[in-house]
Amino acid sequence: MAIHLDRKGEHIALITLDNQPKRNAATRQDFADLGRIWDELAADDAIRAIAITGAGEKAFCAGADLSGDLTAGEEMSRLVHKGLQKYTVYRKPLIAAINGDCIAGGIELMLASDIRLAAPKARFGLTEVKFGVYPFGGATTKLQAQIGYVHAMELLMTGKLITAEEAARINLINRVVPAESLLDECLALAETIAGNSPAAVQAVKEQYSTSAYLRDIGKEPLEQTLGDRVRQSPDFKEGVAAFLEKRPPKY
Repeated sequence: MAIHLDRKGEHIALITLDNQPKRNAATRQDFADLGRIWDELAADDAIRAIAITGAGEKAFCAGADLSGDLTAGEEMSRLVHKGLQKYTVYRKPLIAAINGDCIAGGIELMLASDIRLAAPKARFGLTEVKFGVYPFGGATTKLQAQIGYVHAMELLMTGKLITAEEAARINLINRVVPAESLLDECLALAETIAGNSPAAVQAVKEQYSTSAYLRDIGKEPLEQTLGDRVRQSPDFKEGVAAFLEKRPPKY
């Protein structure tokens, strides 16, 4: 996947995830590139707000590319941690324009954002359990805090997809926006935020970001243990094979 970074005016950065043949799924290198981009934008005092979207009309991000390297050792965990802002204190506001399907790691990337707009046809789901994969990008900790226990567990355990309207109803996103004006509205929000005091805006974001970090960072060792256990199970091998072979898994 290519990750494009563009400036929109003096104070706005736009990140575009672009791997359209695979619905903007992310590889190991993509996680590394995202981590580098977060650092670059954090260090750029001119950037006051960041927007992120997917290329094309079908997907924002379909999660990790399951045809690639699925190992989850220390190095991969570090890349995912940083690329998805899993447990990170980050000061710059982030607005997501969800242009299409937001699945698995796509949701976990979205959970790092502060404001979320979605096109009407966008779908949302944490489908990992369907394929014997543990959602190790932060959903098992962040989602409950953001939308509540019962909504989080329904998404995490069923693996079902929900509509943009349903996502708005359970407060997973802010609102649904016509597809043709989605990016413009996202950038307009970024401009509004960038027009405010950057010191004040970034202090607000840092307070929330730090609170979430302190709440969740102690849960990471258990998350790694559980993820390792799932990856060592027969379900993992069968689930990934079924995904790649485009057939229902047999557990």
